[in-house]
Parts: sequence; C-alpha cells; structure tokens
Amino acid sequence: MNSYTCKFLIIALGLSLLHACQKKKESHPITVERYGMIEKTEINQYTIRSASGMVVKVINYGGTITDIIVPDRDGNFENVVLGFDSLSGYLQSSNPYMGATIGRYANRIANAKFAIGDSTYVVTANNNGHCLHGGAKGFDKVFWNVEILSDSSLRMTYTSADGEEGFPGQVNVNVLMTLGNDNSLKLEYSATTDKPTPVNLTNHSYFNLSGGKSETILDHILTLHAETFTPSTDDLIPTGEIYPVKGLGFDFTQPKTIGKEIHRIPGGGYDHNYIINQSKDEPKLAAVLYEPLSGRVMELNTTEPGLQFYSGNFLDGTLIGNGGKPYIKHAGLCLEPQHYPDSPNKPEFPNTILHPGETYRQTSIFTFSVR
Repeated sequence: MNSYTCKFLIIALGLSLLHACQKKKESHPITVERYGMIEKTEINQYTIRSASGMVVKVINYGGTITDIIVPDRDGNFENVVLGFDSLSGYLQSSNPYMGATIGRYANRIANAKFAIGDSTYVVTANNNGHCLHGGAKGFDKVFWNVEILSDSSLRMTYTSADGEEGFPGQVNVNVLMTLGNDNSLKLEYSATTDKPTPVNLTNHSYFNLSGGKSETILDHILTLHAETFTPSTDDLIPTGEIYPVKGLGFDFTQPKTIGKEIHRIPGGGYDHNYIINQSKDEPKLAAVLYEPLSGRVMELNTTEPGLQFYSGNFLDGTLIGNGGKPYIKHAGLCLEPQHYPDSPNKPEFPNTILHPGETYRQTSIFTFSVR
C-alpha cells in the first residue's frame, strides 16, 4: 500500500467518522416525563423531536396531543394547537376533546342507537340525546399504552371491551405516530374486532397557526378540496342529503378567510362534514390552512372520505388554556379526517361497520411549512 493510498483511506475514514458524529448529534431520542397521576395511574408526556426542529408532545391519557411546535417564516418556534398547562386542564368536564384521539365512533350517532343485522344497539347518549365521540367515556378519556419504536415514532394501543359505552365487540386499536424531517406528523390508525361494530377514529386537535398571536382563526385562509358536504339538522345530525358547497357560504374550493362568510352559517359557525375523498389507497390532499401573520402553512393529506371542519363555535372564554389565555369563540379550528357522521344509520353513506377478520385502516398526514 503506497503513501497516497494510506492518506486517502485515512481521509475517508475521518470523513466517515465525522458524518457518523453529525448524524448522532442530529438524533433526538423520544423523551418521557411524568405529567401527573389519575388515581393510581401515572400519566406521562412523550416528546418527539425531528432533526428539522419540529416538536410534538403527546400524553397517554386520551392519546392526547398537547403540543405541536413548528417555526414561522422568521424561524420562531411556537405551539400551534390549543391545550392546557397541566393535566388538570385535560380532566375538566368542559374540555372539548382538545388534542384527543377519538373513538370508538368519531362524531355523532343519531339518537344513540343503530342496528347491525337484526340486532339493535343502544349506546351512551351524551349530546342532546345523541352519542358524540364514543359516549361519556370515549377513547379520549382512557389510558393508552405507549411503545417507543424509534427516535421519530411511537405506537399507542388500547383495547376497547365488548359492551364499552354500549358498543358491541372487543376492538383492538393501534395508532402509529411518526414525525418526519419534512415537518410532518403522520398518524396511522388500525383496528380489529371480534364482533361487527362501528369504528371511526380521528384526532381532535384545535389549530391556531399564529402560535397564540391571534385570538381567533377568522383570518386564517382555508382551502378544502371538497365540492360537496352533508347538510345537518340543528342537532348536527346529517339529513342524508348531499349538497354542493357553492352559493351557501360553505365553499372553500378556492382559498378564503374563515371569517369571510361565517355569518351566513347557522349555529354560529362551521361544524360540517365535507366530502373530500373516494379512495382509500393513498392519502390525498384534503385541506390547506394558511395564517398570514406567521406565514405558517398546514397541509392535510388523508385516506378518509370525509373531513369535519369545526370553527370552535362552542368555545366561549370560560376555558383557560396555555399561558393563562381564555379560549374565546373561534380561538381554534379542527380539521378531523373521518367517515361521515351517523353512518351506522345511513346505509347510503360509506360503510363504517368493521367485521371480524377485517382491519380498519386510516392514514392522515399533517405537514407544516411557511410562505
């Protein structure tokens, strides 16, 4: 081996070691901190960090996302979801599902009952005589098992017992949460059952992309890839009809501020299911949210056929959130990928009944950038 070859190998080895050290520095293992106690159960907060600096925090109570921290156009990192400073905030009876994993059935089931074959099931009525988000103790109020899979991903699991909140069948639920270096949060849901049962899962984060600088989301600019929606009754139960969005104040097919036509919407704002997707194969772009003050953009891709757009109409200033701020009306908005509300009672809607031997799957990706 001549001297030139030796020098080349030494330089190559040095560069390899330098690259390995740099990669090690970029590695951010998921950290776990005690968040509180509920009776004898320890609640932990898991913090995931990407190499690009994005941070997501989740607790094992309710599978709840407490923080999504991303940069604005000037590089300032701020939390863009509503939440509370401590566990006690999430335990309030008035907590409107902030950041929680929702199931066994996201959204409403009319009159809290449905039929599967010759059997009729009565589930918990917790919203004007209807079942909302799985009943009085849905997946948002249970303890999830959390397994750290890598520096960028964790898996949350929960077993819902046969008869829980009146729903038939034992359901085993998995939620895989992965943070990407492109400032994306990927949520992959799966579930199996031993009896036919409705399954409809989602996440209920409230977004305000200003990072707390704007009290409301009315100046956020929203685009929804939806030309139709499902109109509903005053109790927010779908009538079964499908309407075009144009001409009714519901049209977000072109970018529009949320506040522009909100006065035209009955009930004080948007709380409606938009029809966005008819394919389960790959996540497709459903929504783009832009906040001009910070420059932040959020793109939502999903495999789900519907998207519930909720403009925070029931927030009224009584809830005190992060940093001691009261959450006033329209302080945050939800974009909830899911199947249509009341599908178990509407056979014309996409099917939500999961059978033994089948696997429920859903993928939704929230990607953040700046303009």
